[in-house]
Amino acid sequence: MEEAKVKDLIIDVSNSEVKIALMEDHRLIEYNCESSQGHNFSVGDVYLGKVKKILPSLNAAFVDIGDSKEAFIHYLDLGLFFSAFDTFVKESKPNKNLRSLYSGIKLGKPMEKEGRIEDHLKQGQMIIAQIVKEPISTKGSRLTAEISLAGRNIVLLPFADKVSVSQKISSREEKRRLETLVKSILPRNYGAIIRTAAEGKNASVLVGETKSLIEKWESSWKKIAKDKKTGLLFTEYSKTTTVLRDLLNDSFAGIYVNDEKTYEEIRNYISLILPEQEKIVHLYQGNEPIFNHFEVTRQIKSSFGKVVPMKAGTYLVIETTEALNVVDVNSGIRAKTTNQEENAFEVNKLAAEEIARQLRLRDMGGIIVVDFIDMDSGEHRKALHKYMKECMSTDRAKHNVLPLTKFGLMQITRQRIRPATQIDTAEQCPHCRGTGKITSTVVIDEQVERKLAYFTKEKGHKALKLRTSPILGAYLSRGWSSYISKWRQKYKCKLKLVESTDNNVLQYEFLTPKGEVLE
Repeated sequence: MEEAKVKDLIIDVSNSEVKIALMEDHRLIEYNCESSQGHNFSVGDVYLGKVKKILPSLNAAFVDIGDSKEAFIHYLDLGLFFSAFDTFVKESKPNKNLRSLYSGIKLGKPMEKEGRIEDHLKQGQMIIAQIVKEPISTKGSRLTAEISLAGRNIVLLPFADKVSVSQKISSREEKRRLETLVKSILPRNYGAIIRTAAEGKNASVLVGETKSLIEKWESSWKKIAKDKKTGLLFTEYSKTTTVLRDLLNDSFAGIYVNDEKTYEEIRNYISLILPEQEKIVHLYQGNEPIFNHFEVTRQIKSSFGKVVPMKAGTYLVIETTEALNVVDVNSGIRAKTTNQEENAFEVNKLAAEEIARQLRLRDMGGIIVVDFIDMDSGEHRKALHKYMKECMSTDRAKHNVLPLTKFGLMQITRQRIRPATQIDTAEQCPHCRGTGKITSTVVIDEQVERKLAYFTKEKGHKALKLRTSPILGAYLSRGWSSYISKWRQKYKCKLKLVESTDNNVLQYEFLTPKGEVLE
C-alpha cells in the first residue's frame, strides 16, 4: 500500500485577505484566497431569499439572495420536506417560542419527484436556501432548499427524519453504535449523516459537535423571525476550517499561521474535532513573509502561468475558455531515447501527475480536454488512462476520466462549484511602465534614504521595516558598512530589512513594525 504523503497547511493572514496553501511533500497542491473584508457568496452559505420569478418551462425559479446576479433553484433542489421549511419561515414571529414552533411542525409526506415548482413557490415568497455552486461568469449561484450543516464527523440535516451512516464504515457493530448514539442526542425534526471520520470516536466528541451544529442552525432563527428580509443567515466555516474538516488526519505534519487570533481559532477547532492533533498547530514568527519561508510564492508564480514547466524540459500549455479547458502536453527539449514510444509514455505519465495537481490547484471544473503525445501502443494508452485515474484519486471534487480517443485526446469532467483560480503571473514593471527603461541603480539608495529621512524626521517613526526585492535587499545590505547599518546610525532608528519575492527589482516600501504600509 502506498505511503500517505506528508501534508502541511500554510496560512498567510493580512488585513485584506487570508491565503491558504496546502502542501504535499513540500509541493503546492491546493491554493485558496478569501477576502477578510466584506462577504463573498460561497458554497455552504445559507440565505433567506425572495423568489423573483417562476420559470415553469424549466421547472425552476430565480431567487434574490442579495447578489447582483439572481440565484437559480430547480424543483428537484427543493428537498423532500420543503413544506416544513416553508411553514417555519411563514409562522416565525419575534414573540413566538421558536424552538416549540420548530419541533411542533409535521414533516408530512416527502415531495414527489415529478411535481411542479409553481405548486410550491410563488413570486415574492421568502425561502431558506443554501449555495451549492458559486456564481460563475454571467451565471448566479445555484441553490438548494435542503439545508445541511457539515461537521468533521456529522452532517446535520434540519427538518429530516433519518440518520444514515457512511458506507465506508464496514463494521456492523460500529454502524449500530454510531446510529444509536446520534439518534439519542438529536432533538425532534433533525436528521443526520454520520461521516467516515466518526468511526471509533467517543460519545463526548460526537455530542459536542452535534450540539455546536444545532446551535449554529438555531442561531439563525431570530433573523428569520425578525426581518423577513433577504440576507445571509449564516456562513459555513472559513476555507481554513473547511480544509481541516475534510482532510485533517495523521498525515498532517504541521499547520503554520502568521496571525495569533487565527492561530487560536484553529487550535480551538482542532481540539474539538481531533484533540490529539492540536500540537501540530504553530504560530509563525519568522522575519521573512511566511509564504516566502515555505517557498509557496515561488511555486505559485511557477504554477499559474499559461506554460507550466515540468521535469527534463517537458511542459504543459493550459488554455481556459468559457466552455472548456484545454491542456497540451509537450516533450520540449527532453533528450529523446532511442525508443520514441517509451519516451512518449514517460512524458505522458509525468504530464498526468502535473495535470492532476493543476486541476486541484486552479480548481478547474467542467470539461478538460488533454492532448497527450501520440502513442501507438494500445497497452500504453490503457496504462495511461489507469495512471491518470490513480493521480486524481485524492481529488475531493467529483470527476470522471475517459479513455484516450484514437487521436490521443483524453476527456476529463470535474465538478465545477466555483470559478477557477486564476493568478496573472506576468507583471508590468512598476518603474518602467512597460517602456523597458528604469531609474539608474546608482541613485536608488538616495531615493530610499530620502523616504527614510521623511518618515523618521517628519513623521517621527523610530522603528521601521524596509521591504524590498531580494536583489535590492542584497545591494543595500552588502558589506560590514552597508547602507542599512549607516542609516540606522544616522537616523537613530530601528530599521529592519525584509526581502520579498513579491517585490519587483527596484520596488520598495516602508512599513510599521505591525506591517502597515506607510505612504
